[in-house]
Amino acid sequence: MRIARFLDPAGHERLGEPTADHRARLLEGDLFGQLRPGEDEAVMDRLLPPVQPPNIFGIGLNYRDHAEEGGRPVPDQPLVFLKATTSLLAPGEAIRLPDPAPEEVDFEAELAIVIGRQARQVPEHQALDHVLGYTCANDVTARDCQKRLDAQWTRAKGFDTFCPLGPWLVTADDFDPRDATVEAVLNGERMQHGHTSQLVFSCPALVSYLSHQFTLLPGTVICTGTPAGVGFARRPPVFLRPGDRIVVRIGGIGELANPVTRHGGVAPR
Repeated sequence: MRIARFLDPAGHERLGEPTADHRARLLEGDLFGQLRPGEDEAVMDRLLPPVQPPNIFGIGLNYRDHAEEGGRPVPDQPLVFLKATTSLLAPGEAIRLPDPAPEEVDFEAELAIVIGRQARQVPEHQALDHVLGYTCANDVTARDCQKRLDAQWTRAKGFDTFCPLGPWLVTADDFDPRDATVEAVLNGERMQHGHTSQLVFSCPALVSYLSHQFTLLPGTVICTGTPAGVGFARRPPVFLRPGDRIVVRIGGIGELANPVTRHGGVAPR
């Protein structure tokens, strides 16, 4: 099932199963409990991020080809970082190039895991039992902060608008995280193309590993890593600029599209 979180034309927040023509069949109940189909439909006036996560975890260098394009060794255990929850961005909203570091902002198409029930010290073979579903993520990164200006990744990964998420969540019973393409398309040109079968650490391995370091609360988002083709590794480098449109496309889920603007600017329609 696809589950969208959205505002209807009256500004009410709703959960629904998208149908067609920007409409959704409304769902009743709790996203992390029991959801049941209602009888009514509503217009999806504005999509919201599928969840409001208590934490957003990222995994670095989790595709071998991405590690190689950056001249980095493949990690022997997951390379974990956090993205600020204030970096969350809805589908269609603008990625804002931040005033302190606007010049080297990069895209990273990723499959995101959404935790459905609390996980703590979960064995790998039970890890996916704690997953609600999956969605698309863009792990936007200021490369100058990441590589030259700071000694760690917090600012580079955590600026406002640096975690687009959506367009909706596909439930775990309707998606195979081992068998999905992951792509980034910038202004109509495909930049990244990978497959989740190429993950160094699989989705169950990541959930299990993280659950032995942290308590994973319902709604927690895990960005599983990005394949090769990111902007900084290209010759010449390709960074996001005002007026761009960046799309993350994952097979079996859909497309997450966001325009790009300068901080305080107006995104193109």
